[in-house]
Amino acid sequence: MEQTELFTPEKGHIGTDESGKGDYFGPLVVAGFFLPDGQSEVLTELGVKDCKKLSDRRVLDLAAELKKGYIFSVVAIGPERYNDLYDRLGNLNRLLAWGHARAIENILEKVNCQEALTDQFGDEKFVSQALLKKGKRINLIQKTQAETDLAVAAASILARAEFLHRLKKLSLEVGLELPKGASPLVEEAGFQLVKKYGPDILERVAKYHFKTTEKIIKLAPS
Repeated sequence: MEQTELFTPEKGHIGTDESGKGDYFGPLVVAGFFLPDGQSEVLTELGVKDCKKLSDRRVLDLAAELKKGYIFSVVAIGPERYNDLYDRLGNLNRLLAWGHARAIENILEKVNCQEALTDQFGDEKFVSQALLKKGKRINLIQKTQAETDLAVAAASILARAEFLHRLKKLSLEVGLELPKGASPLVEEAGFQLVKKYGPDILERVAKYHFKTTEKIIKLAPS
């Protein structure tokens, strides 16, 4: 027999998105955002859109605004934890699913919501299974270019802002500016780090399975 809802579900939906997936240095961050019905115009007026269309400064400012008035969750997986999880799960989609499920689960602890929307990154059963292990059920929708949805766009802003904060913190810790992305600039920074600290430093600051690691180690003095 199906259990009846004790509390009426709140009208609205959760959007989730991640940041740092393509960045060699820094964490992988997944964020979730609950958008109540009737709040879309407010977010549009604020200027909420896919974070890729915004400057870093604007991302940081908007994230601070969103945190003031909405229910959200930010799950940051630092490089060391990321590398450990990647070794154990052996698959980036499984790792992403774990992060998205955690973000949704954290929001469901604060709001009774029945729908979540996320960008298409793999088999949605990974997310559903991760949620079911915690006894959580939700109608999960995955689609390409989900950032056109305002809840997902807000989540993308929160995830990027956290990524930027943590990348800056890591840069200060190692005494070298760690560039975003995966480019020759990134390889040069990695080379300088290995020269200064030895190859083990990459496990602490970077996503080790990237091909960039091989390139850096080949360049670095043995």
